[in-house]
Amino acid sequence: MTEYLPPILAEYGDDLLDGFLVTIQLVGMSVAFGAIIGMGVAAARMSPRWWLKAFAWFYIGLFRGTPLLAQLFLIYYGLGQFSGLWRTLGLWNFLRDPFNCALLAFSLNTAAYQAEIFRGAILAVPEGQWEGARALGVGRRVAFMRVILPQAALLALRPFGNEIVLMIKGSAVASVVTVYDLLGETRLAYSDTFRFDVYFYAAALYLVLVETLRRLWDIFERRLTRHLDRERKEAVVDPAGQPVMS
Repeated sequence: MTEYLPPILAEYGDDLLDGFLVTIQLVGMSVAFGAIIGMGVAAARMSPRWWLKAFAWFYIGLFRGTPLLAQLFLIYYGLGQFSGLWRTLGLWNFLRDPFNCALLAFSLNTAAYQAEIFRGAILAVPEGQWEGARALGVGRRVAFMRVILPQAALLALRPFGNEIVLMIKGSAVASVVTVYDLLGETRLAYSDTFRFDVYFYAAALYLVLVETLRRLWDIFERRLTRHLDRERKEAVVDPAGQPVMS
């Protein structure tokens, strides 16, 4: 079957696919760990304790206000300057791996953006939802978990999906610290062949990944919000079944 492929893909196609899988793994793990960290940062950002709010404000400002590439360099090269300390703490085996350093940098970076997404979604839930829960005698914690959080999750779906897309495209910087993701494998293939079209095939794989995620996310969002569509249709019809002019 390889005889039907362009020469560059026949020789390096398997390597590009390996890099493609590394990219998916890196982005998936980063977004998952970032969500866990981001929820904690969002909670701190909304905390009544000033020192928690100050820490969350500093964290979000730091990671949103500096380039991802600089953060990756500081973790990969900067933390490596203290190898003796990390050996003492038993963390050197983790930090000496470029993939782990990229995973740490990406997780911390996306956590800052996700924290603002979560916070904004929670604040966007009408205050009347809290008041209704209190009127029914529901405790604040239960009201948050059973009433506020499900609504906030729906509001956060679209920006959260956009953040995943941005992480997919931003993950290409991992190749500069010798992570053999899709772009890393592409650079190796180019250095061997000097065929610039290998970058075209890499870009095509990124496009396929982003478009596939976007379409799946649209389906996922429509399924979760289909009850809202029914409510909107019911809202424009009066009890007699006649359309209501808006």
